[in-house]
Amino acid sequence: MKRGIVVSMAMGLAVAVAGIAQPTTAQVSNYSQAEIRQMIHDAHTPQQYQTLAAYFRARQHDFEKKAHSEKTEWERRSQDVAGPAAKYPRPVDSSRNRYEYFAYEADQMAQKAAHFESLSASSVQPVVQ
Repeated sequence: MKRGIVVSMAMGLAVAVAGIAQPTTAQVSNYSQAEIRQMIHDAHTPQQYQTLAAYFRARQHDFEKKAHSEKTEWERRSQDVAGPAAKYPRPVDSSRNRYEYFAYEADQMAQKAAHFESLSASSVQPVVQ
């Protein structure tokens, strides 16, 4: 009984520490879809473009993490494709589809981030003296 309590306390502490360890991602990705749309519409300064680029980079990294974990699950499920796992849709197909979706979304976020990074770089006006 005590062992279960200790394990659950350790897991709770690990979750709390993990939440504290990544404040930048949490701060960047707290925008709603409507707020992002409005920010894209209103953006015209390098700082605004950098904020949007940082948001899309954070989303890209989130999707890459999900794709990596789904790829691991896909590989695990591909070991067992007989018996009940052979019926369509197979669990391995589900994992592959989720992996492809996350990889596609990561690529889309990378393209958007690169777009706003290039806008930020091109909107910097050189100072003429």
